[in-house]
Amino acid sequence: MKLAAIDIGSNAARLLISEVTETEKGGPHFNKLNLVRVPLRLGFDVFDSGSIPKEKIRKIVETIKAYKHLLNIYEVQYIKACATSAMRDAANAGDVLRKVKLETGIEIKIISGDEEASYIYENHIADTMATDHSYLYIDVGGGSTELTFFARGKLLFKESFNIGTIRLLKQQVTDRHWEEMKEYIKLGTKGFSDLIAIGSGGNINKVFSLSKRKEGKPLQLDLLKDYLKELGSFSVQERMRLYSLREDRADVIVPALQIYVNVMRWADASEIYVPKIGLADGLIHLLYDEVKSRKPNRTHLLT
Repeated sequence: MKLAAIDIGSNAARLLISEVTETEKGGPHFNKLNLVRVPLRLGFDVFDSGSIPKEKIRKIVETIKAYKHLLNIYEVQYIKACATSAMRDAANAGDVLRKVKLETGIEIKIISGDEEASYIYENHIADTMATDHSYLYIDVGGGSTELTFFARGKLLFKESFNIGTIRLLKQQVTDRHWEEMKEYIKLGTKGFSDLIAIGSGGNINKVFSLSKRKEGKPLQLDLLKDYLKELGSFSVQERMRLYSLREDRADVIVPALQIYVNVMRWADASEIYVPKIGLADGLIHLLYDEVKSRKPNRTHLLT
């Protein structure tokens, strides 16, 4: 079975195509066939003006058209498409998504921050780890950060904060925003020891790549602090040259590190695992469960 997920974020749009097969034990195996990322950077417009400009609307439509061609080539059977923080804030989001549906046939749903946190948790990474630890999922995007706390075999909290890399670059995150996040984390994780962070998002994946760590090994909080200080000492152009970063990664990687470091400090987590999962992966898992239960929404069926 071939499934796909589209994630329209504040910094980039992603298409993930996966093939799902049943293992001998009866569980699903997810094999990534293709992952495409287009840096639409919607947050830079929306967080300033409150809407998506005409040229960006054209790029969104063209991106989804390109994705539709890939979906047809791969013979994808079901798709789930969502949009997050920038679309949540855009006054003309409804008009944009209606235009996308009209021209491509693909329906994109704007999801809440709470739903976003839930879908990321659908990856169930903590299920494969030791049960004597507590796990905090940290997903950092351009417009928001989603936190999901898992302990004692249960999901204890999930929360979304309007603290994202693009909002930080635009100096739209106040001390009060940080204080609210800090208080929430400290209260929600109080009494839990041996807490381990699980990071998702393109920036933490890039930091993991720069670290040259072996797959499956965690990054230490002190290492993230070192990268924050090191990368923060260079201009965007210097980061591009010295670390071989694209411009749309070089400008957001420092504010992303700032968020990861703060969240880990407040949660008293000394290390973070980076399993290279994100919202799109969670959407694939959710879509698979819906298809298997034989209750897929008709909009999921790719025609």
